[in-house]
Amino acid sequence: MKSFNYVITDDQGVHARPAGILVKEAKQYSSKATISAGGKSADLTKLMAIMSMGIKKGTEVTVSVEGDDEETAAAALEKFFQDNL
Repeated sequence: MKSFNYVITDDQGVHARPAGILVKEAKQYSSKATISAGGKSADLTKLMAIMSMGIKKGTEVTVSVEGDDEETAAAALEKFFQDNL
C-alpha cells in the first residue's frame, strides 16, 4: 500500500469541480484509492462520499492506494492534489 499526506490549499476546499475531476482520475486505475480526513474516509471513485466529507482549506488529508498499479496511481493522484487542490 502507498499513501501520502497533503494539506488542501484551494480557498474553497474540496468542492464539486475538482472532486469530479479527482473521481475521473481515480477511476483510471485498478487500485483502490481512499481519502481520509478528520476521522472520516471515502472511496476516491465516489463523488458524493468525497463531497460529504466537507474538506476545507488547511485540512490535512491522507490518500491511500492499494492494488496492482498502486505506485503509478499514488504518484498520479499526488500530482493531481498538488496541481488542483
